[in-house]
Amino acid sequence: MTTTTLAVLVPLLPFLGAAAGLLLGRTSPGFVRPLAVLPPLASLVLAVTVAVRQGGGQAIDAHTELTPTGSVPIELALHIDGFAALVAVLVGVVATCVQIYSTGYLRDDPRYPSYAALVSLFTSAMLLVVYSGDLMVLLVGWEIMGICSYFLVGHYWETPEARAASLKAFLVTKLGDVPFLIGLFALATDAGSFRITSVLGTVASGGLHHPTLVALLLLVGVAGKSALFPLHTWLPDAMAGPTPVSALIHAATMVAAGIYFVARLLPVFQASSAAMVVLAVMAGVTMAGSGLAALAQDDIKRVLAYSTIGQLGYMAGALAVGDRGAAVFHLLAHGAFKALLFLAAGVVIHASGTNSLAVMSRMKGLRNRVPDAYWTMTVALLALAAIPPFSGFFSKEAVLGAAEHVATGHTEHAPGAAGWIVLITGMVTAVLTAAYATRLWLLAFHGQGTEAPDHGRQPVTMTAVLWVLAVPSLAFGLTYGPLPDWFDGRDLTPVLTTSVLGTGLALVGVVITYGAWRHTTAMALRVPLGAVAAHPDADAGLVEAEAIASHEPAFGDVAYVPDPADPGRLLLGPLHRHAAVGFHLDAVYHALFVRPVQAGAQLVRFLDREVVDTYVRGAGALPRWLGAAVRRAQTGNVQTYVSALLAGTVVLVVAAVLVATGA
Repeated sequence: MTTTTLAVLVPLLPFLGAAAGLLLGRTSPGFVRPLAVLPPLASLVLAVTVAVRQGGGQAIDAHTELTPTGSVPIELALHIDGFAALVAVLVGVVATCVQIYSTGYLRDDPRYPSYAALVSLFTSAMLLVVYSGDLMVLLVGWEIMGICSYFLVGHYWETPEARAASLKAFLVTKLGDVPFLIGLFALATDAGSFRITSVLGTVASGGLHHPTLVALLLLVGVAGKSALFPLHTWLPDAMAGPTPVSALIHAATMVAAGIYFVARLLPVFQASSAAMVVLAVMAGVTMAGSGLAALAQDDIKRVLAYSTIGQLGYMAGALAVGDRGAAVFHLLAHGAFKALLFLAAGVVIHASGTNSLAVMSRMKGLRNRVPDAYWTMTVALLALAAIPPFSGFFSKEAVLGAAEHVATGHTEHAPGAAGWIVLITGMVTAVLTAAYATRLWLLAFHGQGTEAPDHGRQPVTMTAVLWVLAVPSLAFGLTYGPLPDWFDGRDLTPVLTTSVLGTGLALVGVVITYGAWRHTTAMALRVPLGAVAAHPDADAGLVEAEAIASHEPAFGDVAYVPDPADPGRLLLGPLHRHAAVGFHLDAVYHALFVRPVQAGAQLVRFLDREVVDTYVRGAGALPRWLGAAVRRAQTGNVQTYVSALLAGTVVLVVAAVLVATGA
């Protein structure tokens, strides 16, 4: 079987699995789980085969025009280079792990068949984006992912949080897709084709007429899809969906699509220095802002969500300094350890019965209840914090090293200003990342208080997947030696200066956070464990210690206030309450966009009701009055009709006489 045929089957198999799952889910429930797991698994095997055959060498190109579409043709095309081959393998690995994990996590969910089918469709759409050689075909996968995220984030539609989150994710990403589509049309108009190779050829020959405008339009869509500042606000709220969906969105689909798109069309953005600086600013604000926000979150999944935003900032930063090899390298490493973090968090949430780190910090021995999640999540957090030799160290170092090369003038792939922005904010974010990773680990697994609840052993389908993902989280970074063949020959060897500085700053973040945690733990006042559990507000895990202090102990004992021992409050100080709500960006958007739209809608409603309807009612009033008058004359009494006839006759006779007399 040819490589092209295998490549076509890679996105096709999950699509067929999704279709079969939707058709057979209700009538043949026994086929649901095989149809959920086997198609992405087969797709993964084929993606690995395609990657081996591609071998990081010459890109595989194939295309066919299905039907004429006018002056700019739309073709069913494949373009598989080293980047596409590796990203497809990542998508296959994560999607397969998520489907296997979901068979245990959602084993009692009545809507599991539709969920599994949507996950397969999501996977198929991302693989279509990865392998597509035509921008319009890529757009099809891009938009299918948007609608899949809407349904999957809103899986628990009974809850208002899930409904609001799914709608917000859909609207924010669609907001970015409008200028994105305009940018694609402008790009294809200049190139005379939607083929990616033709577009890149046009850019290389200087045929792009308005590079800055096109690049900025495309960046708006990328910011929405990949949750970059300022269109990142939908991603933390998307945590209302099932945890496996969060793993899929954050690790291998949706948010990865925007980064991958820029990597594939990087010469388009490099044609405009202004666009590269704008991308660097977006990346810098995304990195630093999300790091501060993650340090203030109480929900374990929201911590990981802001963590994803920060790591996407690193990838965007690598692209802003013109190094797509470093960007995709970090995308691959991040995909492995972030999928592991979310799936391990799902096990922790299942065992503790809560998402709240404040509540977990009051549970003793939680790590003993979930040893698999504890050890694998420790590996993933070390990778996230970029501690060597874990994978995150090598991939993040590739980003910082690329930024340092641009900042110091060793390369001209991007403006020097972009290099300095990415380098400085990347170093600051290294401290913040290590700090919130350490905070999460301490609060979740080293709590002090009541014994953690025992919900029994987790299904093996959930725990086995964690160890599978722990392998690349630990060892993928060590493969930087043979990887350059897949990365345009980019040397991914760590640079001494940024390696030492980045690792040193990460260790500083770990030590400071640990010291703050020890300090808050030592200062925390103890309370009988039963009293804490009995307090009506304690279970929510969102109440300040001072608020609980105003109540008498539940058991009448002389007790003190339970302190969640949150080092984030100490480290952030007065900034904490602002960081906890994402620096009020949602409130700003509500004031700038939501309220004006609502006011406009109310005005239109008023005009429609009080003005337009008034004319409509007036136009109908006269016929209604005439009809009423005529209806009064129709009494049904024969004598009345004869009297009226005689009266009319008399009137006509008198009128005739008067006319004749006058004549």
